[in-house]
Amino acid sequence: MISIDPKEIKTKDLHQFLLGIVSPRPIAFVSTINEEGLTNLAPYSFFNAFSSNPPIVVFSSNRRVLDNTTKDTLYNIEKTGEAVINAVSFDIVRQMAVTSIQFPSGVSEFEKSGLTPVPSDLVKPPRVKEAPAAMECKLQKIITLGEHGGAGHLIICEVVKIHLDEKVVDGNRINPHKMDLMGRMGRAYYTRASGDAIHTIVQSVIDISIGFESLPDHVKKSDILTGNDLGLLAGLTSWPDTEEVKKSLTSSEIEKYRDPTNPFSLAGLHHFAKLSISEGDVRKAACILSLS
Repeated sequence: MISIDPKEIKTKDLHQFLLGIVSPRPIAFVSTINEEGLTNLAPYSFFNAFSSNPPIVVFSSNRRVLDNTTKDTLYNIEKTGEAVINAVSFDIVRQMAVTSIQFPSGVSEFEKSGLTPVPSDLVKPPRVKEAPAAMECKLQKIITLGEHGGAGHLIICEVVKIHLDEKVVDGNRINPHKMDLMGRMGRAYYTRASGDAIHTIVQSVIDISIGFESLPDHVKKSDILTGNDLGLLAGLTSWPDTEEVKKSLTSSEIEKYRDPTNPFSLAGLHHFAKLSISEGDVRKAACILSLS
């Protein structure tokens, strides 16, 4: 295990360690406008939603590590108090990358990237036509975290209007496969949040589970069951009793799983249980493990 003291390494190296650990991160593709009406468009991955009522999103515009300068986005939102946060899908990620170039102030990243500005409803900065979603925002507060290169400015915004491409909405919910969002990682790495990269994890937050400590000792100490397997078992609301085991498993299954002639019968139970878990039947896996 490598241990790092943040005070003992260079900021640029610490920055990459942080990005690699806090990863993947959603991308705020922020459009702003200055007092003269010139637009700016830039991506920020220090970004997330922090409240639903009121709807609050926060992103950070950091001081540049190399020269300690700040960015046009920060200047513009300080002056106007408005921004639009656009979502970045796979279809526009390369155009987004163009906007990360440090063009001189006054140069329109919309023109440089070929993305299309369209008028917003409640704020002056335009939104990105090609983005699958956009949030019109009003500035609530800016929190300065430091004065040196790498220091962030937390830009706290209230969402005053949301725009969604109807193609990404199923019923009253967003379909993540259709959104096809990109996430930022460390260095030049990105992740695509669609297809096989997306998984569902269903765990009730209301029904009280038995917890890891209630699992049988041989299960907790298993060399075959993984942490995810144990997590699924610990998430059950009860452990099977004898009657449930008899109802859930056939006599032939019980005979097969509980083989007294097999010196590795406990390991066999764990393998059979793991197979049931992989097939989505955690309850049956618990019944199998109850045979020991």
